[in-house]
Amino acid sequence: MSDVGGVAADRLKSFIERIERLEEEKKALTDDIREVYSEAKGSGFDIKVIRQIIRIRKLDVADRREMEEVMAVYLRALDMEM
Repeated sequence: MSDVGGVAADRLKSFIERIERLEEEKKALTDDIREVYSEAKGSGFDIKVIRQIIRIRKLDVADRREMEEVMAVYLRALDMEM
């Protein structure tokens, strides 16, 4: 392994190349996700609602319930009960 100024150049290059590959994969996945949203929109689904549902599904049950309870309190306070 060659050292340049105390830096292991081969190791550094390996890290950089791995990050670059992952960035390319991330872009491809982002493009794929965008395409799925586009398909859903083309099928008549509301994308804003789908995004919100996905965000909510990431929460665990306790956090989701807490959020729903707080939201219900806020909506009642604003006379916006559902």
